[in-house]
Amino acid sequence: MASGGVGVDSGSTGTGAAPAASAVSSSSMDVRTMFLLLHSVTEDNIRFFQQNPSEMGRRFVKAFTQIQEHGCGLQPVVQSFTTVFPIFDFDERTPANGYRSLIKVVRSCILHIIHKSRYITANRRSIFFRTNHNCMEVEAYCSALCQLRALVYFAQKLLTANKDGDLFFGEEKGLSEDFLHESNSMHKGCFYGRCLGFQFTPAIRPFLQTISIGLVSFGENYRRHETSLVEVGSIPQYGVAATSIFTSGKYAIDPELRGSEFERLTQNLDVHFWKAFWNITETEVLASLVTLTSTTVRVNKMLSVPPSSFEMPLLADPNLMVVITPPVAHSGPGPVQMRLISYELRDGQDSNELNELCKPEAQLGLDIRLKTKKAPRSKFLLVHFHGGGFVAQTSKSHEAYLKSWAHELDSPILSIDYSLAPEAPFPRALEECFFAYCWAVRNCHLLGSTGERICLAGDSAGGNLCITVTMRAVSYGIRLPDGIMAAYPATLLQASASPSRLLTFIDPLLPLSVLSKCLSAYAGTEPTSNASSNMDKVDTLGMVRNDTAVLLRDIRLGASAWFNSLLDNGKTSGKSSNRLEAVRKSCSEAALTGTSTNSSSEHEQNFVMSRTCQELDENTPSCSRQSLPDPEANTQAQADSRSRTSFYQEEEEGKEMKKRRRGGSLRNSNHSCPGFLGASSPSAAVQQQPTLNCRQRLS
Repeated sequence: MASGGVGVDSGSTGTGAAPAASAVSSSSMDVRTMFLLLHSVTEDNIRFFQQNPSEMGRRFVKAFTQIQEHGCGLQPVVQSFTTVFPIFDFDERTPANGYRSLIKVVRSCILHIIHKSRYITANRRSIFFRTNHNCMEVEAYCSALCQLRALVYFAQKLLTANKDGDLFFGEEKGLSEDFLHESNSMHKGCFYGRCLGFQFTPAIRPFLQTISIGLVSFGENYRRHETSLVEVGSIPQYGVAATSIFTSGKYAIDPELRGSEFERLTQNLDVHFWKAFWNITETEVLASLVTLTSTTVRVNKMLSVPPSSFEMPLLADPNLMVVITPPVAHSGPGPVQMRLISYELRDGQDSNELNELCKPEAQLGLDIRLKTKKAPRSKFLLVHFHGGGFVAQTSKSHEAYLKSWAHELDSPILSIDYSLAPEAPFPRALEECFFAYCWAVRNCHLLGSTGERICLAGDSAGGNLCITVTMRAVSYGIRLPDGIMAAYPATLLQASASPSRLLTFIDPLLPLSVLSKCLSAYAGTEPTSNASSNMDKVDTLGMVRNDTAVLLRDIRLGASAWFNSLLDNGKTSGKSSNRLEAVRKSCSEAALTGTSTNSSSEHEQNFVMSRTCQELDENTPSCSRQSLPDPEANTQAQADSRSRTSFYQEEEEGKEMKKRRRGGSLRNSNHSCPGFLGASSPSAAVQQQPTLNCRQRLS
């Protein structure tokens, strides 16, 4: 495979071939140096901790040995990838593609291991050296490197199967099916615990840790609050956030627990959980804080456009008209909600025609600027479609940066609150956004714009709607947007394998399983919740009442439960060992597994190992070391040996006493069991663990 990549790259002619070759050589030299350094620092620590017969010393040796094995297996593959990077770059000035990103993540993990190994080498003799903490750090990064090796191995197969220059596997079967199997079976908990965000800049890691702690705490209390104080018509589960504050401490101090819980949530909870979690930003308390800290604007109105048909001129012939019909999919004709934001009050924005479309909304912000005359209409208009995976959030969640845009662009902004899945799946959101765009083009004079330049903007799901609205405008033959700003849009929705999509397995914000649930809801294959089947859109005044009641209730109950737990811990200090296991087993785990009595070992037995990891198991590199026997298993085997020997001795002594009472003579005085003596020693019976198992949890 490496030679094929070099052959393609060497096909280039002219003066550009030499710089490319030198760049590859330099990159390959960096790779060799990095892996040599990795081997050196791990080998030094292995020699040191082999002299320590304690359990912690064995764990250090085992972790560093496995890191060496993964390094031996990764080095030739990473070096081969560096030769094919230029083939997939966007252009010579933009050296970026999915293979580069994947290898960049692998390099980042190895550099973290080198840094941690050097720290251990420098401080391992100190009395302040935190042995257990550093050992768990090394084990976590060893597990992460193992999973990354599986991803690189899969990317290698993808590179071989694809045509030259293609990043996506075009067929629905084959590698695409293996891609989904890899996503479901891969152990990803290590990437959400101690290794969270290692591939990003250090400045963003505290933010990622806060998000992950909040997510798992919210998930633990989510099941309990499904039947909480939520009126029909309100957006549910905001009050869960209040109780989550009191359960977030254990996830902050236990990264392994946080990682395993994060993995369970992303794999098992449905789209309604993510809808509730992402909608936390819709609460009036958080929205009020954003309003106080964001740019102050003169116009911030909620509009409700009635579902009435109107005509639009054709772009080719303005004398011909086409009828724009209101959205009707799934729930029939209904009004389209949108928010108008403008830094200055412009002509038309206070007209009676526009005021008739306004909806009442509780605004806690106060405009204290002096009233001035109205500004003229702007030449620009920005139509915005918010993100949220097609299932969550509204324009209120994105209000902070929209206000800044309105000020910096000197343009009014119309943000569309389209209906959300799974209650309103495709094509409802597209119909509403297209209807809103056409209405904005036809009525731009009411929005404070002359309509000379109209652009679309959106992120994630909103970026997808920007593109699809433009495509529908092309099919209708009406005016097209003058520009599109689509930030990380969802464009290719098929489950096609690609190197960049391999990184979604370990994404700390939007893992592939969560994206799949959102797309399933948008496609209409995700069931709707019973509680929200009759849910209507609620105004902000209703949200304030419901959210405040739930928030205060949950704060009171959460504080009461916290103090009661402290008192209970003091009364039951004699049963601390049993309570420790109960604390570590979260409520959401019991809800996900269906029973609260399943042990962690049962979960491990029911888990299906990643197919790529199984293939790696069968092809262990030649430089691998033999795994050390498990000391706990050895001790247990010796204990079983002593107990069995004692049992046979007692049985023989009993027979001898009976014979003596009957007057018989005992010729054989050997009291041991010949059958047991003929067996192998207990230590030899201990089975050695495989040296490369992606699902193995290091002790």
